[in-house]
Amino acid sequence: MSSTQFNAGENHGQTQKKAEEWIDSAKGTAQSAHDRTCDALGRTQEQAQRSQEESAGFLQQTGEKVANMAQGAVDGVKNTLGMGEKK
Repeated sequence: MSSTQFNAGENHGQTQKKAEEWIDSAKGTAQSAHDRTCDALGRTQEQAQRSQEESAGFLQQTGEKVANMAQGAVDGVKNTLGMGEKK
């Protein structure tokens, strides 16, 4: 085998090795990005769930306040008309 053929084969081997290193690096980067995306998605879902629960609680409290105010208005009208409970 001549020196030129040897060098060409060696260069080919080095190029192939470097390409494999780049591919492995790209795979690692892609996996890392995937992991970070999954983590962010999980946090976003958890925050959305908490927000939904907080909104439901706020609406429940608001509904109760409105119902109590309406009942107070009804009682006031009944008392004005003399239809209220005698205490």
